[in-house]
Amino acid sequence: MPNDLTADTPYISGMTSIVILTRNAMDYTKQCMDSIMKHTPESYEVVFIDNGSTDETVSYLRTIRNSKLIVNRENRGFAFGCNQGMAAARGEYIVLLNNDTVVTKGWLTHLLGWLQRDESIGIVGPRSNFVFSAQQIHPVPYQTMEGMAQFAELFTTMFEGSGFEAERLVGFCMAFHRRLVETIGGLDDRFFPGCYEDDDFCLRTQISGKKLWIASDSFIHHHGHISFHANKEDIFGSVMRENGIKFWVKWGLTDRYVGSEIVQRETPFRKDRHYVPLGRK
Repeated sequence: MPNDLTADTPYISGMTSIVILTRNAMDYTKQCMDSIMKHTPESYEVVFIDNGSTDETVSYLRTIRNSKLIVNRENRGFAFGCNQGMAAARGEYIVLLNNDTVVTKGWLTHLLGWLQRDESIGIVGPRSNFVFSAQQIHPVPYQTMEGMAQFAELFTTMFEGSGFEAERLVGFCMAFHRRLVETIGGLDDRFFPGCYEDDDFCLRTQISGKKLWIASDSFIHHHGHISFHANKEDIFGSVMRENGIKFWVKWGLTDRYVGSEIVQRETPFRKDRHYVPLGRK
């Protein structure tokens, strides 16, 4: 597995590395890639990490141009897989994107625009139909993908140049400069197979002095938990409970979770305490 990113790691200026994990559910990955190829005029590469698919996903991924593919024989989890992808990324910017998403016109242009205009922003996320945070638009008026595209164009045009600071962002789509990874490291893979690794990444970003931002001028459709459903994993059962306990223990919580209080208590960022190496086994 590649080593951590460093300031000396070669990268391609202006390019975005889109990191996508897969584990079966090939039809959704195809839909995601079709939308990326249609709506992403920017310079980009896609870094795929397959976590043990048993369908035709890997064969399909090998056909995608401008991409890298890392194949794990078993499910290494969301955090570990994303770290593999970030370590292999060549882009100046990195986007972690779920394979059950459908991007829309201007999605990346606006996400990158916020990062380029405001250096105080550490991570920027889009609005979406299926996300448990202030990023959510509910209800949405569409019932088809055609209707979704029309709604997304109208909504993002209406809110062009609009956004707001967030207390947290959800990991279905997060965009950031590679400098962030050089500073705070990757996702914490103790949160296996998924849940709470995005909360942890956001906290460490804020502890490092950067803010979280929601871009109202970027909309991404999210089917939601497709990989977990396709692989018959109980995301809302034992996984969430166990990772919730790990999160509370890691951050020394006892009676409540208030992110701003953790950030205030933990600041300034200390590498020995807060940095998570990409290559941790």
